[in-house]
Amino acid sequence: MKKYFIALFAILAGWQAGAQELYVFSDPASNVPAKSISGKLAARFANNNLTSDINQRYMAEVNVGLSKSLMFRASTTFSDFYSANPRWESYKGYLKWRFLSNDDIHSHFRMAAFVDGSYSVNDLVYDELSLDGDNSGVQAGLTATQLVNKLAVSGTVSYLRAFDEKFKGVHADMHGKQALNYSLSAGYLLFPRSYSNYDQVNLNLYVEVLGMTGWEMGHNALDIAPALQLIFKSNSKLNIGGRFQAAGNMSRIANNNFYISFERTFLNALK
Repeated sequence: MKKYFIALFAILAGWQAGAQELYVFSDPASNVPAKSISGKLAARFANNNLTSDINQRYMAEVNVGLSKSLMFRASTTFSDFYSANPRWESYKGYLKWRFLSNDDIHSHFRMAAFVDGSYSVNDLVYDELSLDGDNSGVQAGLTATQLVNKLAVSGTVSYLRAFDEKFKGVHADMHGKQALNYSLSAGYLLFPRSYSNYDQVNLNLYVEVLGMTGWEMGHNALDIAPALQLIFKSNSKLNIGGRFQAAGNMSRIANNNFYISFERTFLNALK
């Protein structure tokens, strides 16, 4: 029993120490705790560039900490982004391997490689490519995260390849199908100033810069994404954020998006 509480304390301590790297719009090099499972529900509301309507997308996601170095994620989405009414549109699988960890008491540096793939019923109709419901495709990349005290900074670069069998032959050049994604994310633990117990509510502030460049046609977009995050009892988090285009010439369904999500982690669920 004593060993169990020591292990639980270590897991919680790791969660709290890295709370400011639980980014809203990107993934850090860290994983969900080993042998743990988390469930997440998220909603995206987008101001459609063509119709000025507010489109909506809902996502259900499950994360599994297979080990301290390996995690898996499965998700599915429903939306009215490409239809008159909300409908099921996609599923996706994601695998991340943390291959480097230099950890200290109040700091750490970590690197990870990831790959994901998705299937979507939607047509490829925009320059912007995304595996979060919009397109079928595959993606692979690297991410690095540096945590120092209450500040965490993370950078990611990835290659994305979308697939759409409808655009072949004379239509092959209608849309680019390859893109380079990159991001720079910063998170700061604002409260609590010091920990006294794990029932304290965490407040994290985030700012992320998210970019994409089309591989074939050179279209690009650069977004700024601020967010707030509340963590309750070290196992539940509420995210509220927005993503706003700062520059770019890509055709995309929306330049401005708003997000809200809730996630619950079940520590040591895989005994």
